[in-house]
Amino acid sequence: MGKTRIVMLPATEVDLTTVKYDPAEIEAPHITGLSLKFFVKLVELPLIGSLIIGQIKKQNKMNQILRDTLIPEPPMFRPEFPPQEPESGVVFLKEDGKSEERVESAVKCLPQYDPASNHNSASTPFRYWKIRDYAYSYRSSLTTPSKVAEHVITAIEEFSNKKPATPLLISFNPDDVRKQAAASTQRFQEGRPLSILDGIFIAIKDDIDLYPHPSNGATTWLHELRTVEKDAVSVSKLRRCGAILVGKANMHELGMGTTGVNPNYGTARNPHDLDRYTGGSSSGPVAIVASGICSAALGTDGGGSIRIPSSLCGIVGLKTTYGRTDIKGALCDGGTVEIIGPVASNVEDIILIYATILGSSPADKISLHPSVPCLPDLSSHENSNVVGSLRLGKYTDWFNDVFSPDISNTCEDILTMFSETHGCKVVEIVIPELDQMRTAHVVSIGAEAAASLSPDIQIGMDKKLTLDSRINFALFNSFTAADYVAAQRLRRRIMYHHMEIFKKVDVIVTPTTGMTAPLIPKSALDYGESNIKVTGNLMRFIIAANLLGLPAISVPVGYDKQGLPIGLQIIGRPWAEATILRLAAAFEGLRVDTKQPASYFDILKEK
Repeated sequence: MGKTRIVMLPATEVDLTTVKYDPAEIEAPHITGLSLKFFVKLVELPLIGSLIIGQIKKQNKMNQILRDTLIPEPPMFRPEFPPQEPESGVVFLKEDGKSEERVESAVKCLPQYDPASNHNSASTPFRYWKIRDYAYSYRSSLTTPSKVAEHVITAIEEFSNKKPATPLLISFNPDDVRKQAAASTQRFQEGRPLSILDGIFIAIKDDIDLYPHPSNGATTWLHELRTVEKDAVSVSKLRRCGAILVGKANMHELGMGTTGVNPNYGTARNPHDLDRYTGGSSSGPVAIVASGICSAALGTDGGGSIRIPSSLCGIVGLKTTYGRTDIKGALCDGGTVEIIGPVASNVEDIILIYATILGSSPADKISLHPSVPCLPDLSSHENSNVVGSLRLGKYTDWFNDVFSPDISNTCEDILTMFSETHGCKVVEIVIPELDQMRTAHVVSIGAEAAASLSPDIQIGMDKKLTLDSRINFALFNSFTAADYVAAQRLRRRIMYHHMEIFKKVDVIVTPTTGMTAPLIPKSALDYGESNIKVTGNLMRFIIAANLLGLPAISVPVGYDKQGLPIGLQIIGRPWAEATILRLAAAFEGLRVDTKQPASYFDILKEK
């Protein structure tokens, strides 16, 4: 008998009242150490490897979803957004203007700054130093960028010299940092700082170009084939504002993992518990911010790579709308799910960095028709009324599908407090076809990554990848052209479902991750690790923002019983960064239980 053919109803005819939540678990073996090395050899054998990959795909219904199903929608090969209603209570920015002018406009959107509130004490909850704290200290001659640079360099070197190695940066030149800091110090002495970001220390993920550093994507070899001749577009905007760019931050190799494990350079550790992962793939950018060493960092996000580690390490991470920031100069600049975005310890610093780097590429302006970028006016008396008018969508069955009940309980408690404080409505929603969305995403990001790496594979460079990367690419290379087209048909369906949901709510709220920071197996430090079940827990709520190009932000809202951070995710309509930033700031304002990470450097207070 032949296979059963599944025929999907057109998305417009799906009856949401009949949708039942399916808590599907990803099926794949957990392998690390020498077993991982042996497994990779099997996977790369022509016949046996195909059988293993085929079995993994069968267990996870991938062929059923992609090959045995008639999907009536035409493919959507990159996000296509319907026109959006303008946001309320915002300040519009000039996308083509100077980055220095945009960030100064952003400062005016923030609440009034009080220097007296910028000190931690035994009687107040811990809080990170903000960018405006540094700016105030520089302008008041309390310190200089050069003095701070020495503290930053000492802290970075202390991490790098730990045993086993836990490098935050994998390309770092202390003399270059001192040179940038000296130039910034001189500008302050002459009374002509370039912007609020002058003298602010920022790290750049290793898949984003920062001249003259190489961009390896945390491989050991990519610099041999690809030279860096200038800054990525987003990096150049930070440099024009006077930011001090400290170097290239560690990451999960080529961004193809969610833990941050990296046998090539050493694995970045979670500042709240050094025996645990940071999450990935933007492990280094998040760890260096969560440790207090840098005020902000740039990461990339193709499958939660900014939001996952931000949640696990207790800081804020923004995934912008697809095309809102120019991705030129990143290794993933040919994909349809990736963006460049900021991580920072708090929402106001996210706003400042976002305002600096935003701006669509010329091609995206033509094809995506982005709305005019804007920021929430948090200084306005109307801000509270705007927050109270927003409708928050919650799919309860999905919301509660977490590895640890501490996560859903904490997120539920803060959501209840938020609703009671601001008067906004929490609306029950249903999101269909979550399993299909997960499959469409892995095919899209996987096939695009495999296509990007194909010339390098042809000359044998795939054998230099880490073991878990080699397993990933064995799966990715098994996808056919028909699989890719089927995934894009699903993308159009799922976009329709979400746009219908956004007619009823302004945002969708979920936990950011389905688990808190996992422990690092000792054997993973040398060989890496393949743990797809952990990946499934970390990515459970992540995928819609990448597959559909929607903006999303992770904001810390509490801790589990082990003291590990928990993040809440806010997903917005296309181009609605102002709305999710406004809500993130309001959620942040309810926090009273913030804790200093176990590994923390008080860079500004150091004498």
